[in-house]
Amino acid sequence: MKNKETQTVLLELKKMGTAQNRKIYSRHGVVDEQYGVSSANLGKLKRKIKTNHPMALKLWETGNHDARVLACMIADPEGMKGPLLNAWVKDLNNYVLTRVFSELASQSPRAIKYVEKWIKAKSEWIGSAGWNVLTHLAMADETLSNESLENYLNKIETDIHTSKNRVKYSMNNTLIAIGIRNSKLEKKAVAAAKRIGKVEVDHGETNCITPDAAAYIKKTVERKKKK
Repeated sequence: MKNKETQTVLLELKKMGTAQNRKIYSRHGVVDEQYGVSSANLGKLKRKIKTNHPMALKLWETGNHDARVLACMIADPEGMKGPLLNAWVKDLNNYVLTRVFSELASQSPRAIKYVEKWIKAKSEWIGSAGWNVLTHLAMADETLSNESLENYLNKIETDIHTSKNRVKYSMNNTLIAIGIRNSKLEKKAVAAAKRIGKVEVDHGETNCITPDAAAYIKKTVERKKKK
């Protein structure tokens, strides 16, 4: 049941939505009810609301796409307990929501616990979320060992071409993230990327592309050295 505060936010989202944005999000696979709110306006609402976990729970319950994206932006990572993470991840059904959910999940103290479970899932979106979370952790979590990340590199090399569409894209991003973590992993990731070759991902009616992992790693590392 929506409370008055949540209802007010939903009305704001509805006013911010546009037909053009709804078309864009539909091309990115959004099939749920949506208002078509831009990232910029969602960001404004996030800054206005700040962290509000109870409201995030209410917004997620609506099933509205824009409300769920905002829910991920204002939820408290500390409040994302195991049952809640598993409940939300099962609701994922498009790239846009999976991306923002993964960013939230990666900040949860329980993130690494669910990576292994999610990347083994048969669901395209749960699998994608698992690899997305690992991508964030590879870039930010200093407790992960080189050995553990090398094991993921091996799994990516073995499975990427036979994985589901969006899972392939997420695995490619993880490959890049591991490659820019440190010099040892850079060499191993670039070598793996070259053996993997071109990763084919269907991005639908969008201008999105799948980056060449080896080239992207080298370019990013060179940029970091210049800073």
